[in-house]
Amino acid sequence: MKSIPFFDYPALWAQQRERLAPVIEDVLSRGAFIMQQDLLDFEAALAKYLGVRHAIGVADGTIALVMGLRCAGVGPGDEVIVPSHTFVASASAIFQVGAKPVLADCAADHLMDAASVRRLVSPRTRAIMPVHLNGRVARMDELLELAREFGLAIVEDSAQALGARYKERFAGTFGVSGSCSFFPAKTLGCFGDGGAVFTDSDEVAEKVRLMRDHGRCAATGDVVTWGYNARLDNLQAAILGVKLQTYDSEIARRREIARMYCQRLEHLPDLVLPPGPDASGDHFDIFQNFELEAGQRDALRAHLHDHGVKTIIQWGGKTIHQFKALGLNRDLPNTERLTKRFFLLPMNTSLSDDDVSYICDTIEAFYQAHA
Repeated sequence: MKSIPFFDYPALWAQQRERLAPVIEDVLSRGAFIMQQDLLDFEAALAKYLGVRHAIGVADGTIALVMGLRCAGVGPGDEVIVPSHTFVASASAIFQVGAKPVLADCAADHLMDAASVRRLVSPRTRAIMPVHLNGRVARMDELLELAREFGLAIVEDSAQALGARYKERFAGTFGVSGSCSFFPAKTLGCFGDGGAVFTDSDEVAEKVRLMRDHGRCAATGDVVTWGYNARLDNLQAAILGVKLQTYDSEIARRREIARMYCQRLEHLPDLVLPPGPDASGDHFDIFQNFELEAGQRDALRAHLHDHGVKTIIQWGGKTIHQFKALGLNRDLPNTERLTKRFFLLPMNTSLSDDDVSYICDTIEAFYQAHA
């Protein structure tokens, strides 16, 4: 029996030790810890990769969202529409700027449903926060049209979608700003917390650079606004800079694994799989996660666990509307249904083809036994 963890954290180092050890030694030996050239080089490389004017490294993905919201003028008394099917950090960033998160339902693709967003727009709505979940970009045409119709800002949460595209446009490049997370389990991960804000606006970029460093102007040292201690560590930036050089290979491998899952499992009627990498042409998915639905989810997960395959249900099986202590709207039937069915199979580049085949064999064996 194989033992396949959901995510192999030690492999992050073991797979890239030879490439990364000299980089770490170099940064540490130079004492280049905060806001050094390595950070500037990584920011330039990331901006070039995404085709935007600016990419600004910050401490984590949540503060990146806070900064994006502030740059969009969101503040006390405002409302921001965000999907309930996301990590709580998306809504928390809205709360942290004094605004109210208003929760939208999800569509069949597990992403923000534009029809639900339309129903939630009120005189207080200031912005829409699409969340590009699991490595797939939301249908941005519909959301951009709503934003234009109602005069709303778009602030994107692309924490799980760096490199994903919709109609050849990268996640995080549609609105006032986009953001990503470099949490270790992300497709481009560092060895701690980290994030970035992307934008084509010189004004937004300048505001973010001030906010991440206590509101200090880099040229003069004067404090010109209230800010945060929210810089991306220079060591993490150096590591990310090396990993970005082969990032397309990381994505390609994830798409190979997704293709194997889809080919092996699509015949099982109890499962609803995410769109595969060879599905319709508007989306280019990076498969941060492989989130599927199963009518017999709990029994299937128990079977996989008993055969050495670890799976998870994102966020402990609760989406934001189900945290009653937060006091947010809870009439979200599609999301409610999804929480009874969704879970994640292992999806990362430490998986071998044999691992993926074993996972698929184990799932098929479960359904043969429960036919």
